[in-house]
Amino acid sequence: MKHRTAVLFAVFFLCSATGGFLSAQTVSAGLYPTGEYRSAEESFAAQEFRRGVQAFYRGSFNEAILQFEKSLSYLPEDNLILDWLGKAYYHSGLEGTAIQEWSKASQSGYGGLLLLNKIEVVKERRVAVSEDEMEIRYSESGSFPGVFNGEMIFSAPVSVLPNSNGTAWVLAYGSNELLRLDVNGVVIDRVTGPLNGFDRPVDIIRLSNSNMLVSESAGDRLALLNGNGRFIRYFGEKGRSAGQMVSPLYLAQDSRSNIFVTDYGNMRVDVFDSDGNGLFFFGQESAGFEGLRGPTGIAVINDIVYVADNVKGCIYEFDLAGNFRRALVEENTFRHPESMKVWQDYLVVCDSNKVFSVDVNTGAVYENMNTGNAPSRLTSAVPDINGNVLVTDIQANEVYVMSKMQELVGGLFVQIEKVSAEKFPEVTLEVKVENRHRNPVVGLKETNFYFTEDKRPVSKLKFNGSSYENTYADITLLIDRSVHSRKFTEDGGIETVVRSIAKSMQGKGTLRVVCAGKIPAVEYAGSPEGALQFSAEGLRTPYSSSVPMDLAIRLCANDLINAAKKRAVIIIGAGKTTLNAFDKYNLSETTAYLSNNSIPCLYVKGFDNSDLDENLDYLIRTTFGSEYFVWQAEGLDGIVQDILDIPSGTYSFTYTSALSTNFGEKYLPVEVETYLMNRSGRDETGYFAPLK
Repeated sequence: MKHRTAVLFAVFFLCSATGGFLSAQTVSAGLYPTGEYRSAEESFAAQEFRRGVQAFYRGSFNEAILQFEKSLSYLPEDNLILDWLGKAYYHSGLEGTAIQEWSKASQSGYGGLLLLNKIEVVKERRVAVSEDEMEIRYSESGSFPGVFNGEMIFSAPVSVLPNSNGTAWVLAYGSNELLRLDVNGVVIDRVTGPLNGFDRPVDIIRLSNSNMLVSESAGDRLALLNGNGRFIRYFGEKGRSAGQMVSPLYLAQDSRSNIFVTDYGNMRVDVFDSDGNGLFFFGQESAGFEGLRGPTGIAVINDIVYVADNVKGCIYEFDLAGNFRRALVEENTFRHPESMKVWQDYLVVCDSNKVFSVDVNTGAVYENMNTGNAPSRLTSAVPDINGNVLVTDIQANEVYVMSKMQELVGGLFVQIEKVSAEKFPEVTLEVKVENRHRNPVVGLKETNFYFTEDKRPVSKLKFNGSSYENTYADITLLIDRSVHSRKFTEDGGIETVVRSIAKSMQGKGTLRVVCAGKIPAVEYAGSPEGALQFSAEGLRTPYSSSVPMDLAIRLCANDLINAAKKRAVIIIGAGKTTLNAFDKYNLSETTAYLSNNSIPCLYVKGFDNSDLDENLDYLIRTTFGSEYFVWQAEGLDGIVQDILDIPSGTYSFTYTSALSTNFGEKYLPVEVETYLMNRSGRDETGYFAPLK
């Protein structure tokens, strides 16, 4: 009986027309078409393949590689094994090797356009291209109309405020309301303000304390709202003194939490403190400055205030005290500039039917998008969490979703990361959705996904949730024990970092402490509360002049692959690496290992605030991380929240399978397609049910 079971299992792995041993015919029938049993080689290949698939879904990618290599030793030309071997190499960070295996399968006719697209995307990601955001052209990938099927949704959208979960607040000037839309344009919340309602609202910003502020041009006031859009109180009133306004338009906030408002009626900028008390105003005529004539858009970057003037068609620059510095963009450059929003070190300026980017260092102006010749008046353009730009058109009564041209052409990069079938026929999937440049796509709903098994729709599909909704994180602290960081230990910096992060985790998640010495070692793993009294004197790893940072990072990442969906590695050190830091796994392979498994890497510098060396700087930038200084004025309490705010595009679903498992020996296929506006992506994989 055992022999018959092994032979029956082997026959599932037969050569198909494309060279794969899991053809549709043999998977469904379980027997060789002529009725003959298959060879021992195919039986052994099948057993190793099954173990490899299970290891892959456990996150044991090295073990999976070993099993797939063994399986290939029995059937060297099988394309399905090559495909899975490529997946395992990809998640191990060895993207070059993954491409080689996928290319072998593709050249044999396996995988079609889906595999060719995967190869193309991964190749593109491996090429370090420095994009000048100012020169990128955006095109419409979709829109949210104010009127749909004859029913008014909103009227005259004037400003938009994206949220970290993929939704966006849209302020409607015509209908005097604030709406929250999901990524599909569905209204999920509608706010009309206080009892007397909004009075011609123009702009909305998020304050440093997470509240929101709305300017009301006809009400001559500012409305303070909480993070859910509920009214708290008003700032300011009508008038010409400090703390008073006439037709306030656009808003900004500086690093001191002071609020700047363009006061169109008074032709000036009003300044309030965070409690709403009027401080002063500026923008009048002075020596060397003719004064503002039509102040509209306003933004603050590095504590420099930029103000657009729609009468003069230019942008002026002031310090925080309101002293005129220079004209950043000369007069008559723009026709009628409206809002200005911050995008890295650029200003995003709406001007009639166009959106421009302005370099705050040089004043160079680049056109990013154009709505064409149709009647249009763009008032606000803001980057969202998914790498799009949300643009309000008050005249066309639409909110446009603008995307990079290459993203529209390339579509979405979709991967089924994990399949759990322990409770078969109930099957749980984790699907990761990214754009072509590895940026997660956040905010998708069940309606954005279509699942099939063996090309037939699945039944009883249930959306379990999204990783961006997680409220806690698993964190691994990597303490650099190179000689560069010795002083960091002596001045108490390491203890400050570990204790601060442990406290900020509030008892949630798992905290690990790993030391990067000559041989990386785990020093602690458990509840964050166990590290509240952390002492550097208790570390067992000695200092070394030779620290393999690549091995240390992989040790950290290994335990995070199956951790909470919000997770991160935080390196604590002096910002330098030793000569052999990336000898075993080069920098590209190390960053790919983190990125392909959704593990950001952050860095906390000690004892001085000098720049990170180029290796560490690349590592942080490539994995969506950030850098901090242990003695920074704002402290380290915000690091955990920063990790929670990092975008994550993993989604979990459960469905009931209708496939026959043949006692758990049958390879069961599953497919997913993801749709968002005019973009889509697809992935195919398979799994095994438990043996019976």
